[in-house]
Amino acid sequence: MKKHLAVFALVLLMLGIYAAPVLAQVGSATVKGVCKDVDGNPIADGVVVFANQDNGQKYTLKTNKKGEYFSLGVGSGTYNVTLYKSADDAKANKELFHQNKFAVTLSDENTLDFDLKKLATEQAKGQGLTPEQIKAQQEVQEKQKKEVGTVKQLNEKLAAAKVASDAGDYDTALADLNSANEIDATRDLIWFKLGDAYRMSATKQSDAAEKQKRLNSAVDSYQKALQLKQAATNEKDPNATKTLAAYYNNLAEAYSKAGKIEDSTKTYEQAAQADPSAAAQYYFNMGAVLTNAGKADQAIEAFDKCIAADPTKAEAYYQKGVNLLGKATLQGDKMVAAPGTAEAFQKYLELVPTGGHSEEAKAMLTSIGAPIETSFGTKKKAPPKKSN
Repeated sequence: MKKHLAVFALVLLMLGIYAAPVLAQVGSATVKGVCKDVDGNPIADGVVVFANQDNGQKYTLKTNKKGEYFSLGVGSGTYNVTLYKSADDAKANKELFHQNKFAVTLSDENTLDFDLKKLATEQAKGQGLTPEQIKAQQEVQEKQKKEVGTVKQLNEKLAAAKVASDAGDYDTALADLNSANEIDATRDLIWFKLGDAYRMSATKQSDAAEKQKRLNSAVDSYQKALQLKQAATNEKDPNATKTLAAYYNNLAEAYSKAGKIEDSTKTYEQAAQADPSAAAQYYFNMGAVLTNAGKADQAIEAFDKCIAADPTKAEAYYQKGVNLLGKATLQGDKMVAAPGTAEAFQKYLELVPTGGHSEEAKAMLTSIGAPIETSFGTKKKAPPKKSN
């Protein structure tokens, strides 16, 4: 009985940075501005970097949904100011535009707007732009245009692959996803979805060699997705660890289907460590794999970890009880259960008295001569004292 869960849905691009708040200092100045793209739309979650040319001090500011940035704590001086579309672009030094030799003074509220649409208009009129700025803007516009086109193509491929996978046509899904990688092989989500398609298609193969080949391809694809995601992960991205854990989970599933149980359990452990909030499910998946592999002692340990992470996960108690029951011994005609067996089934019944395995749990308790309790761990009230 397998209880594996795989994560299939993710967004394509998860970009953003959360800059630490800058505290106002004595002798510091105010800087602010609004950033707009070539279509006149606000650049939300953009990054504006003020680099002081006098002392090397840098200030990294984030734009809000209106494209606005603001800080009270910038020291006076001469700055080179660079605009980036996102935190990832800032890390990769992929700038949208920059302004050199911007003076920040203590006496003024220093405003520096980036209006790429206005700049493009000025460029067309030949007004106010240096040759350096014109060249930079042309490069930015070309990069933006290329990125928009690439993302559009990748989204189309992902959508087509999902339709095919939902219909069980994994070969078509594989073709779409491999085609997407030919467009751009640097997107972790494409590799993750490719791993899913290989893994799910493997179960449809009647030829053992082809099945193994597809599982190996699934493992390779998931590993590539993890490599790319880890390289791009921003420490302040709240979803980064959850995404990594999801990738580890599905890689562990591929390992288990390929018969690589040790690799599978190690990878489930990595998933649990990456996202402790979902650790119970990842440990449960590990326990299911070990149960199917006939490794009862390790399975019990995994279910104990699951219970420690989430004491209300009833299914973990039931599966632990099943593994413990397999360790029962016979003394004459009497079955002697391993310690903890009855408690596991009773705890399951306490949590879900009419759950999907309630009848099996009751039957197993009966087979080992244990009472059927649905209030395990609940202290019974003492009977009232009789009055004289």
